[in-house]
Parts: sequence; C-alpha cells; structure tokens
Amino acid sequence: MIGHLEDRVDMLDRHMQVLQLVVAHEPIGIMRLSDASGYPKHKVRYSLRILEEEGLIEPTATGAITTDQTSEFVTEIDERLDAAAELLDTLPVEHTNESQPTSENDESPPVLSN
Repeated sequence: MIGHLEDRVDMLDRHMQVLQLVVAHEPIGIMRLSDASGYPKHKVRYSLRILEEEGLIEPTATGAITTDQTSEFVTEIDERLDAAAELLDTLPVEHTNESQPTSENDESPPVLSN
C-alpha cells in the first residue's frame, strides 16, 4: 500500500517538474523536455498527456504551452500539497509487539495465528 502511494507521489513530482519546464520555456517540445528533465521521452509524453487532460497545457505545432488555468493551479498547489501532508500526518499508525522485532538481531516476520 505504501509502495503504491510512493509511486503516485513520484509520478506527481514528475508531472510538476514537466509543468515547471513548460512554464519556464514555452513552447517546448518532448525532446527538449526530456533533455532538460532527465526523464525518458515516453514518461514526458505521459506527463504531457495528463497535464493536457487537466487543462494545464495545450499542444501546439512548436511544443507545449500553458493555459489560462496554469497560473491559478501553480498558485494553489502548495496549499493543496500542505493539506495532503497534514492528512497523512493524522493517519493512525499502530505498532504492536508482535509486528516489531524483539531484539536487534531478530528481524523475522511475526507468526500469525488462526
């Protein structure tokens, strides 16, 4: 479950990096975005598709450009991410003695009873 969340956060980070590059260098194409971000072209292409579906960029013959919605999104994203972080901080995390190693050398998984 945590791995899935980490994957989603990594993907969001990539989308945001691509969006920042579009804002800074519009119009910008996939090859330049790939070179500037270090992401492979197929991942840049996917991020561009998601950003377009969200209405944050538009494709043009010369590359991706921002839309009227981009500046509002960029302004609000920090607040939304802070709210998400606060929500994660409130999630209950319980540790039981059965799920923790009893000593530094005992890292075997807990035994489940029927």
